[in-house]
Amino acid sequence: MFGHRSDGYLVKDIDPIVALTPYIMPMRCDAQVMSDYKVDFEKLARYIVAKADEGYKVTFMEIVIAAYVRVVSQIPEVNRFVSNKRLYARNELAVSFALLQTSSTGKIAENTTKCNFDPADTIYDVADRIAEVVERCRKEEADNSTMKVAKLLLKPILANSVVGLARLLDRYGIMPRYILDASPFHTSMFITNLASIGLPAVNHHIYNFGTCSQFVSIGSVERTAQAGPQGVAQRKRILPLGLVCDERIAEGAMYAKMLALWNKLLNDPVQLEQPPAKVFYDEGHEYHLPAPQKRMGKVNAGTAVQA
Repeated sequence: MFGHRSDGYLVKDIDPIVALTPYIMPMRCDAQVMSDYKVDFEKLARYIVAKADEGYKVTFMEIVIAAYVRVVSQIPEVNRFVSNKRLYARNELAVSFALLQTSSTGKIAENTTKCNFDPADTIYDVADRIAEVVERCRKEEADNSTMKVAKLLLKPILANSVVGLARLLDRYGIMPRYILDASPFHTSMFITNLASIGLPAVNHHIYNFGTCSQFVSIGSVERTAQAGPQGVAQRKRILPLGLVCDERIAEGAMYAKMLALWNKLLNDPVQLEQPPAKVFYDEGHEYHLPAPQKRMGKVNAGTAVQA
């Protein structure tokens, strides 16, 4: 309340135009900027195969998330959010995503979870953190905090009352921390891997509820033809990304800087194997996580060796 929140710090050094935009566009659906990006699938596929030959399992989604984590470590302003028309610097780096649960009956069940990262994480750290969360949430009997809260709200009357109260508490920054931790909508970025179910990339809306400022979708691989070095048409495979951002959290030039770095990292993921030389924090508000449990084991003669 009065500018204080448990999930962020009120931004003090702010451009007047940026400060005014939440009053002009009070909801995220007013401020959505949508864009499409084409990533070189061949480069990422070769990198994943090379890592597999070394005994490491890396996925396309993990590369995209690791690149985002690295972007935030260098441009922390893109990890901001707007609440009650005020701009906040998030005090954590979290990514939400949906995953399918294992069912003994063959029924497909979906679970939504959130994973926290340290800005200094490498791609190996990112993969380890995601693997730990996925392993815990994919079990049939798994009930993470998000699902526990959702099951409490199965009755419409209760859901309307609780969600209405949650919106009010969130608006004034007094939402209980348990709810914030359980909510997949209170996150830095929401990502969905539509390629896993054979769908193209989409420009998915960002939610008015919560604090999510970016939504990314990964689509099925597309085949196209592009002119090669000698002007001869060459077949090429690309990985499409749909990106939706809340334009109120930063100037357009900041977003341009973010997308340029993200694209650079996705085209050369080797850079993600080492921690950043320096981590930058929004107005000096540092946050760290414990080291992830090492799961990115290197396989040698059938024996998993800790990396």
